[in-house]
Amino acid sequence: MALFTSESVTEGHPDKVCDQIADRILDEIIAKDKKARVACEVFITTGLVIIGGEISTKVYVDIPNIVKETLRNIGYTNKEYGFDCGSCGVLVAIDEQSPDIALGVDVSLEFKEGEIGKYINGAGDQGMMFGYACDQTSSYMPMPIYLAHKLSEKLSIERKNSNLDFLRPDGKTQVTINYNEKGQIFYVDTIIISAQHEPNVEQNEIRDKIIENVVKTTIPERLMHSSTKIFVNSTGKFVIGGPMADSGLTGRKIMVDTYGGYARHGGGAFSGKDPTKVDRSGAYFARFIAKNIVANRLAQECEIQIAYAIGVAKPVSVRVETFGKSKISCEKIENLIVEKFDMRPAAMIERLNLLRPIYSKTSVYGHFGREDVLFPWEEIIEF
Repeated sequence: MALFTSESVTEGHPDKVCDQIADRILDEIIAKDKKARVACEVFITTGLVIIGGEISTKVYVDIPNIVKETLRNIGYTNKEYGFDCGSCGVLVAIDEQSPDIALGVDVSLEFKEGEIGKYINGAGDQGMMFGYACDQTSSYMPMPIYLAHKLSEKLSIERKNSNLDFLRPDGKTQVTINYNEKGQIFYVDTIIISAQHEPNVEQNEIRDKIIENVVKTTIPERLMHSSTKIFVNSTGKFVIGGPMADSGLTGRKIMVDTYGGYARHGGGAFSGKDPTKVDRSGAYFARFIAKNIVANRLAQECEIQIAYAIGVAKPVSVRVETFGKSKISCEKIENLIVEKFDMRPAAMIERLNLLRPIYSKTSVYGHFGREDVLFPWEEIIEF
């Protein structure tokens, strides 16, 4: 037997609040200016939101209003929660994108050297991106992160529809899956839920209602076992939460955003970045490739790595790993990928239609394997 654990957080977690604000700003800008360059960072603490980074655009967006509206939609509307959208301060410190970076993004090294083609843009930075897919779930995601996201989302749903009206916005979930010796899912070993709540509620009531309304309606009964352990607010109390309890920052939940640690990660965060940044578009495209490798039954599990040099359009390397679970060799899959997928930044942006305001919905409950919205990198194509 082998155990693997992944975690998720609710939309009220301070780091996720920052991701949502950053992507809301990106969406507002890209809806009006497809050529904008956005690298937006957000920091949040008690009573204060700071917006920094580099944004080059010809349009105006009301950033303080975007911040307050995002906080209101999440549920930070009451001073008793320790953070209130109506009274918090918003500090904006934005500069333009470095012209040195723009040189490489606008015109790639290949184009400068005389290679004529449709896609002239270079990568906005060096780095490596990973994409992953497996057949553990219908969404081609690992089961631990899949279930952790479902629990986090359910916490927010039950809070907002007042079924669990004692809940406040902050929260975290964690799921441990027990796999058998063949790597197949055996059962859910452990479920952990930490949910911010009002002060005058008994912990027994919180536990019983969360198990009944969240766990039992989210985790398939076939995955539960007599030895499954459930921890709800295991410290015994979670009243002080959100930005009052812990500062938040964009890009600090990269494992929550991707595969829950089940696959490798290149280190680059997503939220607040326009798609010329290969940290984002490259990771999305790698997921697109990996998912289609598995969906077309070439492998049961697939991890793709793509690496770039700043200002260069073509990736410097492409690597495939199927962990011994493919019908054909990794070399043949790599050749198929190079044949069918153009991994130059502008080509990826065009194929996935990334120059549109779709990013706010990615910023909570994962960028991959979502069932509530079909992102273009989740599309299945036939080979």
